[in-house]
This record gives sequence, C-alpha cells and structure tokens, in this order.
Amino acid sequence: MDAQPNDGRFNLSRWALEHPALTRYLMVVLMVLGVAAYFQLGQDEDPPFTFRAMVVRTYWPGATAQQVAEQVTDKIERTLQEVPYADIIRSYSKPGESQIIFQIKDSSKAAEVANVWYTVRKKVGDMRGTLPGGVQGPFFNDEFGDVYGVIYALEADAGFSYAEVKAFADDVRQQLLRVPDVAKVELFGAQDEKLFVEISQKRLAQLGLDLNQIVAQLGQQNAVESAGAVQTPLDVVQVRVAGQFRRWRSSRPCRSAAPRATSCGWRTSPRCGAATSTRRR
Repeated sequence: MDAQPNDGRFNLSRWALEHPALTRYLMVVLMVLGVAAYFQLGQDEDPPFTFRAMVVRTYWPGATAQQVAEQVTDKIERTLQEVPYADIIRSYSKPGESQIIFQIKDSSKAAEVANVWYTVRKKVGDMRGTLPGGVQGPFFNDEFGDVYGVIYALEADAGFSYAEVKAFADDVRQQLLRVPDVAKVELFGAQDEKLFVEISQKRLAQLGLDLNQIVAQLGQQNAVESAGAVQTPLDVVQVRVAGQFRRWRSSRPCRSAAPRATSCGWRTSPRCGAATSTRRR
C-alpha cells in the first residue's frame, strides 16, 4: 500500500491513532477536570441583577397635559439626553403629572449604573430652577427592581397600644438588618400617629373667631424659627424661643378659644408587616 503524501501539516487524528495510550490518558484527565469543574460552579440563591431603568416623576397641580408636556416633560427629556449611556426615553404627560422612564444601554457595566443615576439626579437638579413655579419634584425611583425574599406579618393582642406595636416592628427591622446577606428591610402597613383637636363651635361664636384663626395660632405656637445667637468670648450661645408643644396634652390650653377635647390616636388596627430583601447590591 502506498503511503499517503505528507503535506507538512499536523494531523490530530493521525497523531491520536499513533499514540493510543497517551490519547486515553488525556481523555481521562479532561473528564476528571470537567467533573471537578462542574461541582465548583458558582451558585447563588438570589443572583444579583442590575436594572438599567429609572422613573422620573414630576407633579404640577392644576396644569393641563399640554402645559406639563411643554414646560416640564420636554425640559427634563432634553437634560436626560446628555446623560452617558442614554438609550431609550419614554415620557407620559397627563394633567398635573409627568412621568419619564429613562433606560440606559445594556452595554453599560453594572458597576457604572450607580454613577449614571447620580449623574441623572445632578443634571436634573441643576435645571430644576428652569421649571415653572409650583412644580413638585422631580422625584427619582431607581429601586423598583428590588425583590423581597421573606415577608413577616406582626399582629398584637388587644392589650398592646399602637405605639408599642410600632416600636416592636422597628426593633425587628433593626435585628433583621444585622442578618448576613440582608440588603433592605421595609415596613408595610405602619400607621401614622395623628393629633385630633375638637373645638367648640359655640365657644368660637362667643369669641367671634373662626376655625382658620385657631389653626393658624396652633401652627404659630409650634413653629421653629431662629431667634439669633449671643457671641461670648468663649462660645456662641443660641437663643431659642420657648413655648412649643412638647406633648400632645400641651395643646389643650389655648388663649383664644380652649379646644373642647384633644386626643392622640392612630388610623387603624395595630397590624403591620416587614419585608426583607436578600439581594446584594
């Protein structure tokens, strides 16, 4: 049989047939390395992922949709176009409200996303003075992609007050934040404490006052204003005006018209929940 001509190129198949022992050895080594690498693959119960989108909301009470689009949304859009990695900008304008969804390119690195959101806040904050008077915001939301792994519900018996339930929930939140891999803990359903002042309409009529005067007096009584400072050779002494309400019962006496009743309460039942997020940032 004639030998095949050798063209000078390396033939892997011929080499493997001519060296069977070494070929089998290399196959076993590669198989062992592959099995070892399989069991060493990275595993994460909550794998990190980056949302490359931000929502910018602005409110302008009383404005029409056209006014919001021309004087608020359009200005913010032009500013967002200057942000690095800007990709897609979608805006929605309706009476009294503007919403802009700003997306950056997928090619942007995850480590640079936080700097991009800082640039958005900085640039929009710099042009905030060009927006019409009465505009509220803009407000930024770049955390709507957070996911929660565990949800706890807290419920108290009838013997506990609303304030005690809220204090216990805050303590639980602080303890959960110390757990490894917990990134965020938020409370849902927490009720705000309210102060209710009931004023006798008969008393107001006798004194010739209206309700707005009483509300204004209560607000002025508890106002926080600077009263100046006294410069001494050794220190600077701050001068503060006394007379503020330090307890809710202190609002009972009123020089103009005494409130009929003052009470401190909460909105609904003492029940709240805590949600924990285990996603690392």
